[in-house]
Amino acid sequence: MKKLQIISLCISLFALAACSKKSDSVVVSVPQIQIGKAISNSATLPAGNYKGTMLANQTYTVGGDITINAGDTLLIQKGVKINMAKGANFIVNGDLISLGTKDAPVTITDPRRTKTTGSSTVATDSAYVGGWGGIYCSNSANLVVLKWTHLDFGGAALKALPFPQATGLKAGSQYILYFENPNGLFIMEDSWMYGSPDDATRFYGGTYNIMRNTMEKCGSTGGDGFNAKGSSVGNMAYNLIIGGATNGTKSASDGTTAGECQFAMYNNTYVNDGFRNDGVYGARSGSVEIENNSRALVYNNLIVDCNFGVRIAGGPGGAKVYLADTLYNASSVIKKTAYGYNFFYGDNAAMTGQFVPTSVAQPVVTHPQATDIPNMAAFLGASYTFGFVYDGSSLVGKNNPMFVNYPLPAANNAWITQASVDGFNFHLQAGSPAVGKGTTTAFQPITAGIKIDPNFGSSGITGPGKDIGAYQLDGTGNQH
Repeated sequence: MKKLQIISLCISLFALAACSKKSDSVVVSVPQIQIGKAISNSATLPAGNYKGTMLANQTYTVGGDITINAGDTLLIQKGVKINMAKGANFIVNGDLISLGTKDAPVTITDPRRTKTTGSSTVATDSAYVGGWGGIYCSNSANLVVLKWTHLDFGGAALKALPFPQATGLKAGSQYILYFENPNGLFIMEDSWMYGSPDDATRFYGGTYNIMRNTMEKCGSTGGDGFNAKGSSVGNMAYNLIIGGATNGTKSASDGTTAGECQFAMYNNTYVNDGFRNDGVYGARSGSVEIENNSRALVYNNLIVDCNFGVRIAGGPGGAKVYLADTLYNASSVIKKTAYGYNFFYGDNAAMTGQFVPTSVAQPVVTHPQATDIPNMAAFLGASYTFGFVYDGSSLVGKNNPMFVNYPLPAANNAWITQASVDGFNFHLQAGSPAVGKGTTTAFQPITAGIKIDPNFGSSGITGPGKDIGAYQLDGTGNQH
């Protein structure tokens, strides 16, 4: 009878989730599940093939690459901590499911390293030097789900290609998350990434829902946060990205002929991004970058002390053609790149002079928007030609977004060295000029192909919020 009661409870919970008519509903609690046999933590796990379940609240030590074969599943229950050997990777040819919870997150880390607070530089902070490797998913990896999961101190260089026909990999690649299956589904929700030497992520195909995550210290002297390429399609929303080397979120249709890269990027908060790029100034962004024939919807984002605003790349220019696809296409998931209702704050004239990025290194085609804060269309005037240099010095220090706990104006060039959340609180105060200034009607998130499921899919696609940025006064959005 007890077994029947448990089954009945599970059916009831799934039925309640399935009957919800709100596309942004989030499953609060689900019963723990187990797939296959339990994996023992009684000894160091050597390199090899694995499937089954890592059990809740256990600590595992990994001594070499963990490989998941095609057709197999590795499931990680809540509260698991995985201490990875230097350079060790997850090689995913099957499915990987990590189901942490708010109260008991999963942690994958290099145990030899410790997080630091305060001033952070490449020369002194081990966060920018890869410890363990990454999660590398081949074109046979159908499903990757990361919920309430810490990925700390990853990005050690690959010694060899983990699988053949890797579109964007080579020996020496230093990514933490890599996914390339054009028919696969990648879910990352309510998770954290801390430290990386290069791009924290590389996506070359598939469908994505990336929501409510926090990124700190990603990229050493270059590298993006969420870097989507190929024919990848999906959402990047309600993420806090602080102290990234270059772009926080980026789309580019590199490495494929299967179709354009297309993302809805909305209600993200970007802080202190774009100041560790040692390349040509202006050849990369400091918050949002749309380039190489990709399409995007970029709305309701809060961009604070970042090197550049929303950069819609023109072309040709430099060694690469960065032209984004700004033409209307009725057959595309995103018919036309569009953006607005973004909020900008800068503590010096170099930043405020790039709220609307200019063609300092390559052509850009970002148009000033009347819906932005500040109103850049009015500030620049009707005669302004996109890409032209302008004087933004009068905007310095204006429109303080009023974080609950983060000092603005920032002292001592903190936008360069403050790259982690520490004890700061990036929620908005009730009187913030960003409150109620977002749009909930100008666009809609991408839903096609994103499975809603408490374990084997997204917990829910949260739609655009009325407050600009990752944190909403009603308690929705980013939960960190």
